Amino acid sequence: MNPPRVFAFTVFLLSFMTVSVFAEPLGSWKKLPPAPSVRTEVAVAFLAGKIYLIGGFTPKGVTNKVEAFDLATGTWQMQSPLPRPLHHTTATVVNDKLYVIGGFGSATWSPVNFNYMYDPETHHWTVKAPMPTERGALSATVIDDKIYAIGGALRRVIQLVNTGANEVYDPDTDQWQKLAPLPTPRDHLTLSSYQGKLYAIGGRVNVNYRNNLDANEAYDPKSGAWTKFKPLPTARSGITSQVLNGKIHVLGGESGEGTFRENEAYDPSKDEWVSLKPMPEGRHGLGSAVVDGELHLLTGGPKPGGGGSDAHWVYSPE
Repeated sequence: MNPPRVFAFTVFLLSFMTVSVFAEPLGSWKKLPPAPSVRTEVAVAFLAGKIYLIGGFTPKGVTNKVEAFDLATGTWQMQSPLPRPLHHTTATVVNDKLYVIGGFGSATWSPVNFNYMYDPETHHWTVKAPMPTERGALSATVIDDKIYAIGGALRRVIQLVNTGANEVYDPDTDQWQKLAPLPTPRDHLTLSSYQGKLYAIGGRVNVNYRNNLDANEAYDPKSGAWTKFKPLPTARSGITSQVLNGKIHVLGGESGEGTFRENEAYDPSKDEWVSLKPMPEGRHGLGSAVVDGELHLLTGGPKPGGGGSDAHWVYSPE
């Protein structure tokens, strides 16, 4: 006797739901040649065919090393070192020049306001106008050839506390301007710019990775206003982010329980998050860059609060 049609349809529906729920997240990962040195709390930027890996902590302490991965040859090369060792700093690119701004200048986590410009043609670093607020564990991004430095931690007596500082640097005039502060002051956050707005995502309270945040706040330079959007699904800090195919990918991070493999992508056009293929291993204090439609992740600590690696992974959305 044939089973009832209703029963057959129910079985089909449940099978479809099972496949949908447990389907493998989109995207794939592959390894590329590892970085020459093990480190974490780095800054990373793509410039003139090379991915620059800047500063951070090594097993021997704070470093001023700069290494670059040449996409054409697939090899790593030593570059001119930073004028001084830095960790928890930023790296951005404007008009074919690399800018390294802010960070901590020692193992005692002394906030700095340094602003260094690197010319890849001359291999020379130039000191530019200092950032108004000394701070580290901030984040930076570029909109219309101006560098926005947001959040971080500054020294108050003997403690590191959050700042909501929102300061913009114009490389053409070598001048800074203070803007409307970040609504949720935090450090170890990440910034990405998309369609003329900057998105400040995640972070922590007063450098305590046991007090992570899921904040997602966007700043519009034209209106000078901040807007809150749908929060990061997994509260975390010590993260990195990049824009790929119209989505802001937020990767890695740490908490008191461990490091994160999460690859969660935010779609500003829909105010929605989606989980994609996770990282091969959890990392915090890592850096990232997008090149030719792929997302490169570099170094980072495998355990909360320290460590380091020479990891170089690449994520492809296809």
